[in-house]
Amino acid sequence: MAAQQPFEARYGMVHNVGMAVVSAAMIVGAIVHFATNSTNAPTFSLNDPRFVLFTTLAMAMAYYTYLGISRFRNREPQIVIDRDGITLAFGRNRRLAWDDIRWIRLRRLAMRPQLQIGLTPEAFVAADLKLSQWGLDDSLRPVRGTPGAVLVRDNGLDVTASAMLDAVRTFRPNLVKS
Repeated sequence: MAAQQPFEARYGMVHNVGMAVVSAAMIVGAIVHFATNSTNAPTFSLNDPRFVLFTTLAMAMAYYTYLGISRFRNREPQIVIDRDGITLAFGRNRRLAWDDIRWIRLRRLAMRPQLQIGLTPEAFVAADLKLSQWGLDDSLRPVRGTPGAVLVRDNGLDVTASAMLDAVRTFRPNLVKS
């Protein structure tokens, strides 16, 4: 029997460079708009709520420009599914052994399917994934109402959550739950 090839998911180049370009274009567009229409421009003062609003929005768009560029340049696999288990990178680089995983399923959250991984309590604590409810751009999140479970979002990756579930089926079909 031939050895199964590891499944790898990386940051999608088109998605992330697109995010960077659109975010930078929004900043430039706002600057051009206010430069050509100076009567409608906010004053450079923290007392002007419009200045505070547009400055905050520009900082958010600058962050997404940076995030898109850094993810575009990062060609390391963010998810690896192989015979030993699942590796979750996303700045954490944690390996989850198959013995530590209780179940894996696909659930829809809004419009996109998301991969949920249920871990044993000991493995969840030992993994120390540093999950946050407020990590708006993070691809790993806790699953509400399910202690010891992590949600893997495929936003910005070059593969879908469905493909990740299919990869899990090739290595450990007994873990896949509906």
